[in-house]
Amino acid sequence: MKIGFLGTGAMGTPMALRLIAAGHELRVWNRSEGRTEPLLREGAIAAGTPAEAELGADAVVTMLFDDAAHEDVLFGANGLMDALEPGGLHISCSTISTTLSERLTEEHAKRGIDFVAAPVFGRPNIAEAGKLWIVAAGSDEAVEKARPVLEPMSRGISIVGTEPRQAHALKLGGNFMIAAMIHTMTESFVYAQSQGIEPAKFLEAVNSALFQSPFYSAYANVILNPPERPGATIALGAKDVNMLRAAAASRGTRITLADELAEIFVEAAQAGLGETDWPVGQYKMAQMRCKA
Repeated sequence: MKIGFLGTGAMGTPMALRLIAAGHELRVWNRSEGRTEPLLREGAIAAGTPAEAELGADAVVTMLFDDAAHEDVLFGANGLMDALEPGGLHISCSTISTTLSERLTEEHAKRGIDFVAAPVFGRPNIAEAGKLWIVAAGSDEAVEKARPVLEPMSRGISIVGTEPRQAHALKLGGNFMIAAMIHTMTESFVYAQSQGIEPAKFLEAVNSALFQSPFYSAYANVILNPPERPGATIALGAKDVNMLRAAAASRGTRITLADELAEIFVEAAQAGLGETDWPVGQYKMAQMRCKA
């Protein structure tokens, strides 16, 4: 397939590389210059604008940072929306608000364009291995059209509904559970250290006895062995928690733990930890907050 790919950052680049390896022809674009170079070396074609990425494409994938980036890239000058042809396919792999997802659904329907929400679970190393887990929502026909694009990037796909907003809502819920898990684990590590127990040994015992979760092990490894470059930042976690709160409020629901996490993320930003790796930043916050 011919695929336009917009957003070649820490997650987008390895995802696009998996598509190239699967034999797809890619036309790529990114807001920051130089970020498409690894893909161009593998045979991708550079697009000068978001609109150019769509030229002749069977599908367009967006993997952009936030709602504001979508506003600019999709609806700004030389934006994607005006370039998409009726009968085309747009796959949104980004984590965005349910409000924006609803707006995009309406805009695509007006133009006769298939729209599939397909946000992904996994950090950059998981994307490199092609083992992301994808949650997808859209019409049955659109989701089937999207499968050849999604499958090379993933180890599995959960179809969660026919409304794209459902996939974006689920992704926000999943990210909230990650933030809550990290919060519990980091405070437990601070507690363990106060009792003279090494965090790694604490986790080994508790995870073996209670959870048997590779997720706990993976995030503990990030916390105890911080990566040179963040896989996801504290600022990204703050964005997702606040979008979850907004999505909940839109349906008359309040998530009280999310409110507390939002306060922690504000404190982290004030402490200069906004660009720190997400679990590492939460651990540092736990160390500061839990001192008696």
